[in-house]
Amino acid sequence: MRRPLIVTLIVTRDLFRLCVGKRVTWRKFIIFGIIMTMCGMVLPHLLYLSCSNSWRLLSQPIIASSYYSLNSSMHISGAQNRARLEQTLSVPAAPAGSVNFSTQTAQSVSTEKRQASKRRQRKRHSQVIPKVLSPPPPPPRRRSIPNHLQKSLWSLQPNEALAFAKRELENASAVIDDPDLYAPVFRNISIFKRSYELMEMILKVYIYPDGKRPIFHKPHLFGIYASEGWFMKQMEQNRQFVTRDPEKAHLFYLPYSARQLKLAIYVPGSHDIRPLSIYLRDHMNYLAAKYPFWNRTHGSDHFLVACHDWGPYALTAHEELTLNTIKALCNADISEGIFKAGKDVSLPETIIRNPNKPMRFVGGLMVSQRPILAFFAGHMHGKVRPILLKYWKNKDDDMRIYGPLPKRVSKKMSYVQHMKSSKYCLCPTGYEVNSPRVVEAIYYECVPVIIADNFVPPLNQVFDWSSFSVTVLEKDIPKLKEILTAIPLRRYLKMQTNVKKVQKHFLWNLRPVKYDLFHMILHSIWFSRLNQIEVSLQQ
Repeated sequence: MRRPLIVTLIVTRDLFRLCVGKRVTWRKFIIFGIIMTMCGMVLPHLLYLSCSNSWRLLSQPIIASSYYSLNSSMHISGAQNRARLEQTLSVPAAPAGSVNFSTQTAQSVSTEKRQASKRRQRKRHSQVIPKVLSPPPPPPRRRSIPNHLQKSLWSLQPNEALAFAKRELENASAVIDDPDLYAPVFRNISIFKRSYELMEMILKVYIYPDGKRPIFHKPHLFGIYASEGWFMKQMEQNRQFVTRDPEKAHLFYLPYSARQLKLAIYVPGSHDIRPLSIYLRDHMNYLAAKYPFWNRTHGSDHFLVACHDWGPYALTAHEELTLNTIKALCNADISEGIFKAGKDVSLPETIIRNPNKPMRFVGGLMVSQRPILAFFAGHMHGKVRPILLKYWKNKDDDMRIYGPLPKRVSKKMSYVQHMKSSKYCLCPTGYEVNSPRVVEAIYYECVPVIIADNFVPPLNQVFDWSSFSVTVLEKDIPKLKEILTAIPLRRYLKMQTNVKKVQKHFLWNLRPVKYDLFHMILHSIWFSRLNQIEVSLQQ
């Protein structure tokens, strides 16, 4: 450690003697400065190496085994520790003149002491085996079903497994607190959570491989009818729920696209959609002749997912397909006799503008940054929207009601910005009862106002829509502002909070995650099937 300092001082002294009493030229002065700079750069490095080598000698491990140093240090007495510490500190430091020599010396000393400690440790443990301290085991997880039932669950026939799930559901324990679920937005959070757990444990779905593209097995992933395509895509890619053995299946999926059916079969301008229903009727007759599964239940354990407005009407040529199949439909209109509330599933209609970024623009502004009371912009489809514009277009600054959003308005504030800046987003019926604005409002954290008398809100079997939306009868459109302003601020704030909490259940993820829209749709279909099992058991 002292050697580099002495050498540097000697060199500095000799240079100073050479310069004192002599005429110093600029060249000598520069050379002298370079030499001093180099010494200043080298000296700290040499000092650091010398100090680090000495520190290695002072910090040799006291306990030889790294395993027993954590788990058995309690068996080493204080006297032994002090003796080893004194022995380590008594090791003489290597001379600082050679860096390599000091490093090699430290490594050799360390190796010898480590080997000697290992030999002593082996000898000690060969005589007395100490008790190894281990961390306490994690608390046992609460089993959702008993051990003996869990082992035999996979051996049950599909109907037996469904009956078991139904009995378990009727005895569901109360859910007090769950960080992943927000109780105020659910009808019954205890029933939902238990049903979801049973779905994850039991459900197997068989997907029919038959059907020609593009009507079958070709998902459409963008636009206002994207829900049917996203579900088809993620269902066919799923490994947890899909089975290739139809004998183990609890549900059978008919993977067709109502939108692709329209594009492939419908003749534009003909106003005749019967060819679409005939095509599906023939396909179902083909499946019934090829496989025994349809005829076993007359289609009650089969399901389809269709978001196009014509989805319900394309089923009417096949009676069992219309009456028995579990239908997940965006056009959830209870007045036409095709959609059956309680058996069928109201499918959320989601607009996907970019399939690579399905959650783009999701989120909204704070309540204090929402100056608009109510907003609507859209085409004049159906009979309700013209009435809405008749009473509210350009009538009130708080009510931003438009037809198609004018360019002069959209230049200042886009459609999405309007929704993010509004307290309430109006969702009036168009040609059909469903509207993509319902889910859009949830995406932009705006409280949806549903104006559609015969519409069943999406996933209504699970969610309590009164906790995060407002329903206005079509006849009450003239009193719309009065109805909205009569809602107390505290209730509005609660609804807006609930909109943000329920939002994650309406999101399409590139890879499905627990409780997202894919799983919520599948759960609603599974839940509907369990309700059928309850009816069949009573019979």
